[in-house]
Amino acid sequence: MKIALMDSGIGLLAAAAAVRRLRPDAALVLSSDPDGMPWGPRTTDDLTTRALAVARAAAAHRPDALIVACNTASVHTLPALRADLEPAIPVIGTVPAIKPAAAGGGPVAIWATPLTTGSPYQRGLIQDFAGAVDVTEVPCPGLADAVQYADEEAIDRAIAAAAALTPKDVRAVVLGCTHYELVAERIRAAVQPAGSPEVVLHGSADAVAAQALRRIGALPAPDAPTATDLTVLLSGRDALLPEAALTYAEGRLLRAAAPTR
Repeated sequence: MKIALMDSGIGLLAAAAAVRRLRPDAALVLSSDPDGMPWGPRTTDDLTTRALAVARAAAAHRPDALIVACNTASVHTLPALRADLEPAIPVIGTVPAIKPAAAGGGPVAIWATPLTTGSPYQRGLIQDFAGAVDVTEVPCPGLADAVQYADEEAIDRAIAAAAALTPKDVRAVVLGCTHYELVAERIRAAVQPAGSPEVVLHGSADAVAAQALRRIGALPAPDAPTATDLTVLLSGRDALLPEAALTYAEGRLLRAAAPTR
């Protein structure tokens, strides 16, 4: 079994680690686009061109499925990616976990990039799945970039700024960018009021990993032997995991199985 994941940068690590936990025996292909980062400010046409290039680089390794581990690419390029690759390779997009967060009753905060915050796409998800819940959209300027480069001071500043915009009574926070899942516990600490029940964080990594297995008819097998096949593609070039990726537990988990790739 081989699962490919794509993103602009290292935000794909969270979903890749989720796949590794569900199916340690799956070979992984991680395809990202450091030459084209960030994807958020690009036009839809430009973003689609970049995303197709990253997806095709991954597809050349003949994966059984491709996870689009990027909210921005999922919103703007998923139809084009599916038209290009399916049915030969199932393509699984990433959707912010607004529905499960709202099921807890709220209040809910949605942390997302400034371009996603207030967008018709996100507002549509709120209307469809959280209409009866108090929802606050929280823009997080600079957080994805800070996580991408493992800039600790910038991460702290961006999280503190977003936490200041987050109501103190929130019961759940949706992590609306895959990069944010890499610093989830730091986000939780920043929004957790003293003496209150633990704020629940809702990411997308576990859900998309499970959906990828369902799409190819595979069951979870967390006790399977760990595969050593990890392919890293940076704007189409064979590479090692970036040093910044190893700052995070997810990156270290992936490298542990394939230290020489």
